[in-house]
Amino acid sequence: MAKDTGFVAGLEDVVANTSEICFVDGKEGRLLYHGFDIHDLINGHASFEEVVYLLWHGTLPTRSELNDLRKDLADNRALHPTVLSFLHEVPTDANAMAVLRTAVSYAALYDQDDGDESREANVRKAIRLVAQVPTIVTTFERIRQGLDPIEPNPELSAAASFFYLLRGEAPDEFTEQAFNTALILHADHELNASTFSARVTAGTLSDMYSAITSAIGTLKGPLHGGANEQVMKMLLEINDASKSHDFITNALAEHRKIMGFGHRVYRTDDPRATHLRRLSKEAGERAGQTKWYEMSQVIEKEVMAQKGLYPNVDFYSASTYYAIGLPTHLFTPIFACSRTAGWTAHVLEQYANNRLIRPRAEYTGPTHVAFQPLDER
Repeated sequence: MAKDTGFVAGLEDVVANTSEICFVDGKEGRLLYHGFDIHDLINGHASFEEVVYLLWHGTLPTRSELNDLRKDLADNRALHPTVLSFLHEVPTDANAMAVLRTAVSYAALYDQDDGDESREANVRKAIRLVAQVPTIVTTFERIRQGLDPIEPNPELSAAASFFYLLRGEAPDEFTEQAFNTALILHADHELNASTFSARVTAGTLSDMYSAITSAIGTLKGPLHGGANEQVMKMLLEINDASKSHDFITNALAEHRKIMGFGHRVYRTDDPRATHLRRLSKEAGERAGQTKWYEMSQVIEKEVMAQKGLYPNVDFYSASTYYAIGLPTHLFTPIFACSRTAGWTAHVLEQYANNRLIRPRAEYTGPTHVAFQPLDER
């Protein structure tokens, strides 16, 4: 029946839309943002802000355009006082993604462009979202630790600002550049689950904030945004490179899922993993925590040998984040800090050439059930 109806479980490889934003080449293992290879962006030392501009406008910015965007992002990092009050009222043991999802929805009520659905207004909303999602994440983290929130420093880059808002001091150059690279690598990835959610919401002509709230809710799931947190929990459980081989062998024999491996699209090495593998090694060496990288190397080799699976973006991002001092429960919110750039780009593109997204389902239930009056049931 599936063959006759065209039904495909999970919509695997089903083309649901057109887009000029991102191309995931699964056969050759390439990732392109508006035609620019991710390797060229990273190796050319592009900033996350340049990539944000690229995703929204289709071209890399001039120096003047980049300076304007940096200023706009810096000027919009501070939260509305009512949103800040909300973060103070949230239970400190609340899930960070649930808090982010609710805070973004709450922030919509105070956006000065609320109700204006012009392209110009939606770009301004996108700027506020990219600027404020990291502030929400870091502010709630400080509050739950019993610390006071920190006022944003407009002189810092997006990557440095995250650490400043989290710790109260700017990161060293290596940490800033490593995090900048991670932000770029996570900025967009075509019609992944959360981006599809954002476009479905935008397709109804709902507002930008509603679309991003939908995306955050989707990213919250462990099969999407939570994978790198699960990778780090696995590494912490093993805790010794010499135990990695036996752990993975036993886990695979028990048919346990090893998070951070395989991808719905890539049939070769995930190009994002290439850079994160290097960063994991360098960050571990600088922090004196090389065992996480060493364990990851053993696990990668064993999973490839036994299952033929390549690591994806989540596998080495886990040990990279951990080595630069980021707590595991922030891994998924950090993903959102980066991916908000891609989500907003897709929402803008959806608005520009909109058609309601309304797929069909293959019905598998009964078709001729006789109705029985209440007293006869």
